[in-house]
Amino acid sequence: MAPRAVWKGYLKVAEILCPVALHTAASTSERIAFHTINRNTGNRIRRQYVDQETGKPVATEDQVKGYEISPGEYIEIDAEEIASVQPESDKTLAVDNFIALDAVDDIYFDRPYYLTPADKTAQEVYALIRDGMRRSGAAAIARAVLFRKMRSVLIRADEDGMAATTLSFDYAVRPAREVFDSLPDLTIKGEMLELAEHIIATKRGHFDPAVFHDRYEEALAELVKAKLEGRSFTAPTPPKTAKVVDLMAALRESAGVGKGAVPAKAEAAPAKQRTSARAKTAARAKPAPKPTTPRRKAS
Repeated sequence: MAPRAVWKGYLKVAEILCPVALHTAASTSERIAFHTINRNTGNRIRRQYVDQETGKPVATEDQVKGYEISPGEYIEIDAEEIASVQPESDKTLAVDNFIALDAVDDIYFDRPYYLTPADKTAQEVYALIRDGMRRSGAAAIARAVLFRKMRSVLIRADEDGMAATTLSFDYAVRPAREVFDSLPDLTIKGEMLELAEHIIATKRGHFDPAVFHDRYEEALAELVKAKLEGRSFTAPTPPKTAKVVDLMAALRESAGVGKGAVPAKAEAAPAKQRTSARAKTAARAKPAPKPTTPRRKAS
């Protein structure tokens, strides 16, 4: 059975309307969750808001949003006033334009979803839009009010269906130069660069989400199981990391060559076709991982 839709509306391309539904593509529902409880009674603890200065509890009806304009000074804003500026949803994913598949820097990617036809009557129109984008090598940029906020959405064909990824707004993405401008201007040449290229070439492969494990989540599950069974639990030993003293020696050791030897250039492994998240996870009945996306362009 298909997972429950988190949003239903219409995909609008020019004058074409297609009833569609959004389904989460990445979920945290499988993670281990803990509650805070009273050690003495075993009862759950309820959070309570208190006045920062007096330390006294504040009733729900006395709690109001405030915007700080100076230390300790706030402008009160009622919930009704906040609600009045929220955009009104018309339940429409309106396509603004079509772009190249790799035109959006993946630093803007927010949350992934699967986009499906909302009912049987929408299947033909849905297939038309999907196949049109696939044959054109294009993706769509649409806008919609999702979950009470105006959002931009990247829509693309994904095997039998379509994937939709919400995008962060420009003001929310930090410019790379803020982080990278302080890096020294270094140029690596010669044997050191050749060794690095050799290591990369010999370790080429393809992305398979099935081989990556959440070791922290697995350890938490084992801890809970041990507590239920009344046995002791031994935390996994973290791998030891050696301090790199000689970068060139470390490169030679990684490349498997002796001092002074330069490795022959290894042929790059043939690119393997990316497998969709749905196909990878069909047999495991777990939440689908984030759809594969074009790699970020170098700036």
